[in-house]
Amino acid sequence: MSIIKEFKEFAMRGNVMDMAVGVIIGGAFGKIVSSFINDILMPPLGLLLGNADFSDLVITLRAGTEGIPPVVLSYGKFATAVTDFLIIAFAIFIMVRVMNRLKRSDPPVSPTEKKCPECQMTIPLEARRCGHCAQPLPL
Repeated sequence: MSIIKEFKEFAMRGNVMDMAVGVIIGGAFGKIVSSFINDILMPPLGLLLGNADFSDLVITLRAGTEGIPPVVLSYGKFATAVTDFLIIAFAIFIMVRVMNRLKRSDPPVSPTEKKCPECQMTIPLEARRCGHCAQPLPL
């Protein structure tokens, strides 16, 4: 089998295509959440805390000199990234929780078979006599 045919077979599998769609949708969802954080949530929060933009929050480790940029710890950008992650994780948790509840909402299936008390073979629930050992069954 040539490598091209093998790759085509691999790429056209259902799981690979499902994963690709999930990654693309996840990336788009991440951009939406990042925009929500950066453009809607953080400005009022920054205003309440006395700083309008969290991305400006830094700790300077070494000041910049001519031609050399400063060395800084951008903890404001980190706080924004952590907030992004928490909101995305919470949204995924809610979606998984809803999916699990939908799966559990199926009514339990009533049994259609039972075991013969004599030979322990499986027989229909309505049977009056075991088809394996011919034992009469209690009603």
